[in-house]
Formats: sequence, structure tokens, C-alpha cells
Amino acid sequence: MKKLNYLTLTDAYELALKEALKQKSTQVMLVPNALNAVLAEDVIVQKNLPSFDNSAMDGFAFKHEERGQTLTIAATIFAGDRPEAVLSSGTCYKIMTGAKVPPDADTIVPIEDCSDVSKQSVTIPQDIKQGNAFRPKGEEQSVGNILFKKGEMMTPGHVALLSSQGIMGVKVYKPLSIAVVATGDELKEPWEAANEDEIYNSNASALIAILKKYGFTGTYAGSIPDNLEESITFISGLKSYDVIITTGGISMGDADFLEEAFVSNGIDVLFHGIDVKPGRPTMMGTVDNTFVMAMPGNPLTAMINIFLLSLPILSKMQGKTAHHHDFVYAKNSKSFKARAGRSNVVLGNMLNGEFTVTRNNKYGSGMMMPIVESNALVVLNDTISLVEEGEMLKVILFDTLPNVEENKTIN
Repeated sequence: MKKLNYLTLTDAYELALKEALKQKSTQVMLVPNALNAVLAEDVIVQKNLPSFDNSAMDGFAFKHEERGQTLTIAATIFAGDRPEAVLSSGTCYKIMTGAKVPPDADTIVPIEDCSDVSKQSVTIPQDIKQGNAFRPKGEEQSVGNILFKKGEMMTPGHVALLSSQGIMGVKVYKPLSIAVVATGDELKEPWEAANEDEIYNSNASALIAILKKYGFTGTYAGSIPDNLEESITFISGLKSYDVIITTGGISMGDADFLEEAFVSNGIDVLFHGIDVKPGRPTMMGTVDNTFVMAMPGNPLTAMINIFLLSLPILSKMQGKTAHHHDFVYAKNSKSFKARAGRSNVVLGNMLNGEFTVTRNNKYGSGMMMPIVESNALVVLNDTISLVEEGEMLKVILFDTLPNVEENKTIN
């Protein structure tokens, strides 16, 4: 029997990231439709932000040197007005939020901080700082600056800022085409009838859902039968995809033909086997220009591996500069045991700054409920057999996108 050459989790992670090629194809997308897309070029500021001096609140605009005095209201300025400078000694403007501040005023005081307010005059407090509530032209960004850099992923904030610049289209990397494939003659699709000896194909739906949550689109390409020749033919038809993600058929059982089928299709194997619990039977490599991620068939393991390993790789391939998982430090709420000798991925829940292990770290890789019961995970190195109560842990949250440029999370 062939012995798998296991890599450490860190080595497997770094090797896969190194070999994953970044998407080169680009397209122009309308800004409102570009959420989660990755910028393929720098975006330059076209319009000063803000584009004119304006007021941050409703109040009175005046010359700071006249603070502490009762000033006559010379004019009222609304948002959208184009006011002329008309102040003389002892006068001020009544001004609304976002309205343009004329060049003869340099400080704004909110209405609620003033005294003796009437339609004709107002008393300005003495202790107000110069420039209070005054938003100068170009305070945030000036024309010619780099607004966003190539490799940034579009968020709602990006959409807002681009729209504020009057930019309606951006050059982005084309979305990766990702084939999601199941394996096994025992599988039935969720829309089919299944008897007690058959299993519903949950992995494909789960992986597509994970991909969608983090900004990728997976296409279900079907199930590979437990037959070598048919597997070879099936895989041959997937080479047009940027990425192939499979689940199952990659271990050492008599019906596990997947690696051999990939070899027949010319795969360059990066590794087959990771010294981690759970997730050991994992293979990655390349077939021509297609990156292959062959995941274990057990649901819990497949979902953990897609989150922990595949998402950063896909993020890099999509062109993101920041593609490593972020983490937070949290106190461990109760002690639990781990299996020393290999890395351990431990599920748990983050609440109020504390990490609580799921089911005392006692669950099987074929289970599904532990994933539903968890919102985070911890990666322990191969020397750890016990995690004490109160110990500080580096926790990766499921709801956080890979968004860190330097990897400091995988042990």
C-alpha cells in the first residue's frame, strides 16, 4: 500500500499559496454590481473629497477671532447653496450640515452650544477651537491621490467612495470559475429519493454555500462515479475551469480512484496528505492551468478545509493582496484536550471575548452539527495536548473574510 507523504499544516498552506497563480483576465464592472470583486488597477481620486469647504453640522459659521461675542446673522446658508462672502465685523452665518462655507469663515459652532439664539443674532461661546466642525476641501482625499490600490476587494465602503467620485465603472479581475464535484456511487442528490443504504450529497451544497458567503461562485459539476475510467473521463471535462474542488475519493480505500484519475490527466501534485486533525486526506495540485483542491469526503472536515485552506488560496488567485485569515485573541473559557503529534483544528464559539470549545473537542469528522454549533476555530500546533482554562488563544472567526497581507495565523 502506498504511504502518503504528509506535510505539516503550515507547509501545506504555504506551498499551495506559493503555487496558486493569480487571475490575469480582467473586465470592467459597474460599481453598484462590483461588490466582492477585486480591483485590477489602482483607482485615482478624480474629485477632491470633500470638493468644497463645508459644515459638519447645523450651526453658525464665523471668524474664530470673534468667538465669545454676540454676532448678527448676516445670511443663512443651506446645503446646495453657492454663497458669496459677505461677513463684516460682528457678523456670522447660520449654516446647515453639508452646506458650503464661504472663505470669510473658519469655524462652526453647533446651535445647541450657543446662547441667546434669535432670528437676528447669536452669542458664540468663548472656548470653541478654531476649525471646529469645519470640513476643508480635500480633507479626506485630494485629486491625484491613489484612492484604492490594485488588489483591494470591493466592499460597500468602496462602492460609496467610488460613487462619490462620479466613477461608475472599475477594472476588476474576472471571477474565478470553480467546479465543485462530489464522489461516490452511494450518493443521491437532495432532490432524489434515497433509501437507508444511500447518502444524500450534502457536501456539494455546503461548499457552494461557503464559496458564495465569501464572495466566490461555485458551479456543481456533478458526482464522479467509483470507477477509474469514468473518473478519468469526467475530470478531463473539467479542465476549462480555473479551480476544481472535489470531496471524497482521495483517501486510500479500494474505491478511492481520484488521485489516479487526476494523474492520468497530468496533475502536478503539490501534496497528498496533511498532518492535521481533522483533514489528513487532502490533496492539492495543478492540471495545466487549473488548480485542484481535493478535499476529504467527511462533511465536517471538508467544510473546515474549505474555510481554513481554500479561501486564502482562492483569494490570492482572485487577485486579492490581503488573502490570509485574520484572528482575534480570546481567553479560553474551559480546559480541553487535543491530540499531540499533529496540528489540531478545534471548533468553538466566540462570545464576549471568550472562546468555548465545541462539545469538549469530542466529535467525529463525519458529523455536521458541530459546524452549526460553532462560529470560530483555533489551530493548535503539534506539541499541544491540553489547553488550560484562561489560556489566551488565537481565534479565527467564520464571519471574517481573509483580509490580512501577512500570514500570522496558521501554526
